[in-house]
Amino acid sequence: MRTYHVSPAEAGHRRTSIIAALAVLAVTIAGCGKKEKEAEVVAPVRVSPAVKGSIRLIVNADAVLFPRDQANVMSKIGAPVRRVLVNRGDRVKAGQVLAELESRDLVGAAQESKGQWAQAESNLRTTTSSAVPEQVLKAQTDLDAARDGLDAAKKLLESRQQLFKDGALARKQVDEAQVAYTQAKGQFETAQQHVQALQSVAREELIKTAAAQVDAAKGHYENAQAQVDYAEVRSPINGVITDRPVYPGEMVNPGSPLVTVMDVSKVVARVNLGQDQAKNIKVGAEATVTPADGGELVPGKVTIVSPATDANSTTIQVWVEADNADGHMRAGESVHVSITAATVDGATLIPTAAVLPNDEGETIVLIVDDKSIAHEKVVQVGLREPEMVQIIAGVEVGERVISSGGLGLEDKSKVRVMKPGEKKPGEKEEDK
Repeated sequence: MRTYHVSPAEAGHRRTSIIAALAVLAVTIAGCGKKEKEAEVVAPVRVSPAVKGSIRLIVNADAVLFPRDQANVMSKIGAPVRRVLVNRGDRVKAGQVLAELESRDLVGAAQESKGQWAQAESNLRTTTSSAVPEQVLKAQTDLDAARDGLDAAKKLLESRQQLFKDGALARKQVDEAQVAYTQAKGQFETAQQHVQALQSVAREELIKTAAAQVDAAKGHYENAQAQVDYAEVRSPINGVITDRPVYPGEMVNPGSPLVTVMDVSKVVARVNLGQDQAKNIKVGAEATVTPADGGELVPGKVTIVSPATDANSTTIQVWVEADNADGHMRAGESVHVSITAATVDGATLIPTAAVLPNDEGETIVLIVDDKSIAHEKVVQVGLREPEMVQIIAGVEVGERVISSGGLGLEDKSKVRVMKPGEKKPGEKEEDK
């Protein structure tokens, strides 16, 4: 074996060269590995095709709830409170007695009026069946006397006519008897007409007067009885007692509030909207009401769209009525209302999550072509719903837009379209 002798300086130089070469090789290998790794990174994304469909114009606003109906029950008479039959929170029905007022004096007055009514009715019956008044009796007497005079004049005339025929009496006396008979007949007819007039007019007026007295007495009794009825304060509607400010023994006056009843089986959300928001809303439009506690959506309908604009706020008030049979929504609380103002058919729709902003403040989407390259497109957005958005310009029906995973991607980035049901690393089921 041949042996080579190397000086220490030469050996040191060789070691340095080898180390340098190894370092260059290591850097080269690392760089190649890095480039290879970067080339392999492809963003996984989910895509959805743009489709034709219907989308709703939804107006969202906050509102305050009011009961469908409310009654501030007041006293119609002045009297002490005898007892109150309900408390706050009690459910009552229309016609149910809520409170009673002292009414013994009113009951006595009603009884007195009832007696006066009965007396007036008795007087009417007596007047209807009674004999003719004194004036009619006098006229009847005059009629009887005129009848007797007529009979006497007639007999005298007939006697003188017979004597004249027999030749025992002059013609002049017959003529005088004829004149007397005619006068007696005229007096009789006048007396007869007078009696008839008095009987028809006087009797009729007396009956009318008696009947009017009956009506007046009846009205007085009904008024007195109404005062008695007012002592029982009744609920005009079905509902819940929300206020009861009086207690037994307190004196109340006409118009004093006794009980407040609210019908909350249905509630009305009153929304104040700007003129642009309200212009498309019609009575009967579908709506939803979200309770303040974040409970389930309650379906409702628009029942009133104010025909006038509020002069102070320049807003238009819209009423949305919703069922509240279980009473979980309370009058006075704040809610969120969503109203379907219009529906657009045949719109180009994409998922809402596909719409993104860019650095220039524009609205964009990322469209994936057949080579899995993402292309940034500026779009014009129309109507929005929570899940879908209308694209007015920028996307054609059938084009695939990135609905998940597009945030941060640059234009013309290579992507991998995920299969249905596939999850990203670390992605939970609800995040898909």
